[in-house]
Amino acid sequence: MFAYANEADLLNVALFGKTAKQWRCENPGKEGNIRDYASLEQLVVLSNMESINALLIRQGLSQGERLVQLNNTAITQMRSLVSNRDLKKLST
Repeated sequence: MFAYANEADLLNVALFGKTAKQWRCENPGKEGNIRDYASLEQLVVLSNMESINALLIRQGLSQGERLVQLNNTAITQMRSLVSNRDLKKLST
């Protein structure tokens, strides 16, 4: 169970830049968790990152190495999704 909590926080840091605990401390009046307030694009990227993280674990990468790769993936995918959303707005 502890390993899953660590992996969830690894993904949170890679995508949101903070752990679930940090988010709760910064948002004491909000119910739920950081993922409950994520945008659709962030949730898509998070889902992709979960699969990528599983592959990186199988490859034997350390948590630090995975964090770097996952963060780079999050940045790239978020840029792509956000720019595609903006293009769709232009065509409507």
